[in-house]
Amino acid sequence: MDYEKLKDVPRLLLEAELKPLQGERFQPTGFADLGAARYTLADGTEMLLVESTQSVANRMEMACWDEAEEDLIQELSGLPYLQVILPDGRKYTNSVLESHRINSPYILEGEDRTVFDLLKKEALGMETGPVKISLLAKLILKYDVSAVIHGVFLAKKELAGGRLRMSRLLSGFVEAKNIRNAESGGVKNDRVNPSGDTKQGFGNVPFHRTEFTAEKITAYFNLDLALLRGYGLGEKATKLLIALSLFKVCRFLSTGLRLRTACDLQVQGSLNVTKPVGFFLPSEKELLDECKTLIASCQTEGLFANPPITEVTWKPGKKEKKQEASESNEENEE
Repeated sequence: MDYEKLKDVPRLLLEAELKPLQGERFQPTGFADLGAARYTLADGTEMLLVESTQSVANRMEMACWDEAEEDLIQELSGLPYLQVILPDGRKYTNSVLESHRINSPYILEGEDRTVFDLLKKEALGMETGPVKISLLAKLILKYDVSAVIHGVFLAKKELAGGRLRMSRLLSGFVEAKNIRNAESGGVKNDRVNPSGDTKQGFGNVPFHRTEFTAEKITAYFNLDLALLRGYGLGEKATKLLIALSLFKVCRFLSTGLRLRTACDLQVQGSLNVTKPVGFFLPSEKELLDECKTLIASCQTEGLFANPPITEVTWKPGKKEKKQEASESNEENEE
């Protein structure tokens, strides 16, 4: 990859046009208090948020995960992350899949204080004054490279007063233009008792469904190179974060576009670089090969934890145990 073309560029911007894999309808993301996120441009164009920034970040993480093996895909072996295990040794969750990444309660709130104590020790000196972002970036990189890319907020006051925050380097979202409603519906049939009590889950239950069509669906991605350079992580780590970010984008577009049951999309054409002009994106395979080489280089330089997977055992802390006991007592009273 020609990193020289990115040397003085503040942002690397990419976009890809999408379309439904079959038919024309698709189901957008929905919010509990809002439903579908519709909005109107100044010229009257009807728009729709198909996938949010938060969701795209999680999906780019999942695109690099092997669910069957419960680990990163083999080619990314060596990238550090935090693994939560149960007392019997079974894998439970990890910082790659947790919504709050390193700040997950399963990592920081249990009886096992291994990771909490590591972070507290290495964050010494950040309790007062401005947080030195370069030191924080090195700390997060050591234990979870993806948390540097997707951002993290260590909100616990015991960790430098709860001020340790890193913004997303890589963000993305999907939106649709010139949308139209596609109304449909159905019924949940009860072949045993069609007139049963629907509140109890019996009986026939008709329902309404709103999907959408659109003139255009576009996925947008933004890699903040200026922020990355400000971390001062050195040449190898900086190149790795660029290559891994671009690989995540490509991998998401090639394997992760089944967003919902009724929202299965595909790329129409190719992933395009809109800024900087003249930068050519390597293929997904070339990016993965680059990542493998740079992971080995970063390991050699001692930038990652050794071993790269840091384990923490999940046992509920005192608060969780007290709550579980309270719920158990309530059940007994009932």
